[in-house]
Amino acid sequence: TDLVAWPRIAAVSAMVSFSLPTFVTGLEIYQALTVQDALWALLIGSLILTLIGGAMGTIGVRSRLSSYLLVRIAFGNAGASIVNLAFAVSLIGWFGFNIDLFSNAVVQLLSAEFNVVVPEWPIDIFAGICMLVTTLYGFKAINILASIMVPILAIVTAMMLFGAIGEMSFSQYLAFEKPATLTLGDGVSAIVGVVIIGAIILPDITRFSKQKNGGIYTVFCSYMVVELFVLFVSIFAATAMQETEILSLMLELNLGFSAFFIIIAGSWVLNSLNLYSTTLSVEATFPKWNKKIVIIVLGAIGILAAFMNILDIFIAFLSFLSDIFVPVAGVIIIDALFIKPNDYNIKTLENHFKFSIPAFFAWLVGAAYAVFNGVLFSVDVTGITVIDAIVLTSIIYIVLMKSEKYLPFPTMIK
Repeated sequence: TDLVAWPRIAAVSAMVSFSLPTFVTGLEIYQALTVQDALWALLIGSLILTLIGGAMGTIGVRSRLSSYLLVRIAFGNAGASIVNLAFAVSLIGWFGFNIDLFSNAVVQLLSAEFNVVVPEWPIDIFAGICMLVTTLYGFKAINILASIMVPILAIVTAMMLFGAIGEMSFSQYLAFEKPATLTLGDGVSAIVGVVIIGAIILPDITRFSKQKNGGIYTVFCSYMVVELFVLFVSIFAATAMQETEILSLMLELNLGFSAFFIIIAGSWVLNSLNLYSTTLSVEATFPKWNKKIVIIVLGAIGILAAFMNILDIFIAFLSFLSDIFVPVAGVIIIDALFIKPNDYNIKTLENHFKFSIPAFFAWLVGAAYAVFNGVLFSVDVTGITVIDAIVLTSIIYIVLMKSEKYLPFPTMIK
């Protein structure tokens, strides 16, 4: 396969940070946290993503395997099918959410700029079909579009920042007081949740890196620079303008047509990537299915998901995603870097076991802890559920793998 220089990979990865969900997450955090907690949540969330993404990206560079094949090595062939289908379901949720966000924004923009009133559902269907067609005919087109779009979206984000600085200085921002409705841990979970699936499936793109450290460079640029910048700008601008709707905020900052650009280009590229990744995960599970039919069926399900108004439960949806998927990364990172690093190559899959009990058990316990902590019980070590979940998953996995020879039954089912 043709290998490319890491900045090209970083451009595709960074594109996701310039998408609407990142801006919306910033606005949700502005509403829910104090100024100090919001800044801490940004920093801690970005660091967690950098560590998880850096490890996953590096495993991708070393092994040259996609995330779905890495899941197969860690969880076994049958075990991986369950994990990959869970990925597919969440990516379809994202697809629907993005269409919902997109149509919502287009309706508001048409009304504000042109006084035209249209219902949302035709836009949902039309946008979904356009994104579906892009995925069918042009992953290369998605790549080229992402590379062109990143600098333009960076300029629009900078315009947003300068507009907000005109209304409120940085020192005024730090002194700004408001009540909090969520904890710092909730804020971190939301920031991790908005990007975590991207961090875990990073090997899909870092495996093409020419440089050995391409995964680490890509992650640093994506999460410690671009993601952090976009989230900060949206939180700062929301505070300066006292505005909780992304579109109203952009219109107040006189970014009418630029806003249109972020909404259309960002949603389009991100959703085509979502559908592409969903197709990869379904294909990895059902290799005999026709790819084009899979894309059309998944796209149709995604358009239906848009009618479910995931927007109304956005933060809960993000937290749920981070709860379920962070433990998967825990298993793969420990397995690939410490337990059986030599197994992470294509040869391993030739006569591979079907099911890894330790991997599955560790993932289930980690995910159950993250989902039910604070609902059925309350056990906090670090105060940030996603960190506790990944540590718990890793410890359980190491203990089970190390005590394998003392157990009365085989842990790897052939």
